[in-house]
Parts: sequence; C-alpha cells; structure tokens
Amino acid sequence: MSSDTIQAQFHLTRATPGQSDFTLDVDLTLANRGVTAIFGQSGSGKTTFLRCIAGLEKAPLGKLHVHGETWQDESRFVPTYQRPIGYVFQEASLFAHLTAAQNIEFAVKRAKPRPTVSQQTHIIRLMGLENLLQRYPHQLSGGERQRVAIARALLIQPRLLLMDEPLASLDSARKREILPYLTQLRRELDIPIFYVSHSVEEIAQLADDVVVLEAGKVIAQGEISQIFSRTDLPPLSGFDTGALWQGIVSERDTQWHLAKITCPGGDIWVRDNGDILGKEVRIRILARDVSLTHSQHQDTSISNRLDSCITCIEPDTDPAMVLVHLACGSD
Repeated sequence: MSSDTIQAQFHLTRATPGQSDFTLDVDLTLANRGVTAIFGQSGSGKTTFLRCIAGLEKAPLGKLHVHGETWQDESRFVPTYQRPIGYVFQEASLFAHLTAAQNIEFAVKRAKPRPTVSQQTHIIRLMGLENLLQRYPHQLSGGERQRVAIARALLIQPRLLLMDEPLASLDSARKREILPYLTQLRRELDIPIFYVSHSVEEIAQLADDVVVLEAGKVIAQGEISQIFSRTDLPPLSGFDTGALWQGIVSERDTQWHLAKITCPGGDIWVRDNGDILGKEVRIRILARDVSLTHSQHQDTSISNRLDSCITCIEPDTDPAMVLVHLACGSD
C-alpha cells in the first residue's frame, strides 16, 4: 500500500425500477496529487464512483486506500464523517441565513486541525472572496456562491477534495468567471482533487490525469495529453475532436484584444483573457476549426497559420468525413 497513490476498487450494482440494472465496476490506482478528472457522458457512473470514495455509497467487498490509510476493505469501513474529505456538489448548498463569512466559519469550527488565520486568509484570497464575506447567499451570483462553497470545503483541512460537476448549474458567463479560480487552486494547493465532469472544456483546463468511464467501466486512464490525443473515445470524438496544447503567454495585442501563446507546435493568437505574460496556459484546437491548404494564403480571415505535415488519415464518426492528423513543430 503506497502513500503516493490512491487505490480504489469498487463493484456495485444498483437496481432502477423500469430500467436495466446499473453496475459500477472499477479497479484504479490514482495519483495522490494534482487534479484527476473523472470524465464521461451522463449515466457513466462518475457520481456513483465519487460517492463510493466519500463513503456515501458502500460497495460490497470494495477497497479504498488513501494516503497509506485503509478507508475500506473486507473488515473495515470508515464512515463519511470520519473521512478527511471536502465535497463540493453541483449546487453550493450554503446556509441561507448565514453570510458568506459565517458559512465559511461553520467549516472552520469543525476542522481538525483548525486552520490558522493566515490559512483562512489565503483560501479567501485564493477564491476572490474578500469583498463578498458580509453578503448572504441570495445576494451572490451562482459563481460567487460556488466559490464560497469551495472555500468552505477547503477550510475543513481535507486530505482529498471531491468536486461533483461544480459548474454544471452555472451559465456560460458564470463558468468563465469561476474557471480561473479553479485553475489557480490547482496550482497553489497541495491537495489531490477528484473532479467529476462531462465537460470537455473544463477537463482540458483543469485536469492533470483523466479517467474515462462508460457504462460503469473504465475505458481509458492516463495523463491528459495522452487521453486528449485519442480519437477513439466517445466523449472526445466527432464534433469535439481536437488537440490540446500547452504554451506560454508571450505577447499581447491591445488594439485587437489578442494574446499570443507560444507552443512547441508554433505561435497561436487567441482572445486576450487578461493572463499575465509568461503564464502557462492550455489551448484546445478543435478539428472543425482547422483548414488545410497547399500554399500560404493571404486572402483569408484566419489569423493563425502553421506549417504542418499530414501524418495519418482515418475515418471519422461521420461517414462523410475523415479525420486528418497533423504534426506541427514538435506537436
């Protein structure tokens, strides 16, 4: 049993009236660091897996070892309230009669060990809550409420943070508002995070490793760059097929509100999101946004032009289309 990994083995069958039984059958060794995304389409078993980790579902003969400790095996089952976890749900679930500060204090009082004042200040700053602490939940936007919920989960001093589609109930504007905070959280905190989502864009921005579930079974697992380069996985095929690049913000065009991202495959101009120069970012290039030419075209509105080489052509999920693999620079 290694403290460097989290080992989870669950077999759970749930009967649903009028529908086929659902079975979760997983045996995983997961990284005890960074963000591991539990990814898949609706009904694939993502939330059930997370509930088993939290102890909210008890899988018969399940095994769970975290930080070298046994949370579940044949003879032991640690109840949810004794597991050092933070859990963020789709809805913020704040106490309506308490301010944001009081909601956070509710967690602080129950944390073991209790976080120091500097730790509390750090989390509040990290989630951008300094000017929101005296507001009640009904005075906050959906994104602000979820940021309070995340701060509350972090301040119970968890050794594992579970996030179950925390952006699913937010509109596009609120998602764009909260994603930078989650990205910063991933960079600054040394807490392993299991992040459940069916959103390709969220996973692309946040995850270090990915587990792909389908019908309760693991169909792929690995580093995000490996998983997102595959075109045979249902959540990443068809309309969502693309490449994930990592680069550095190297230049800003204030006139056209663009930022240049320098990647191993070449320079890409994208909309300026206000990221500072030198910051590492990820960009996802969708196949449907790429055009191919034999020569350098000047009479086009396409702002990014990269030299590339066709390495493979394969059938697409649409029989009228093909998928073309390109090599650009070292990508």
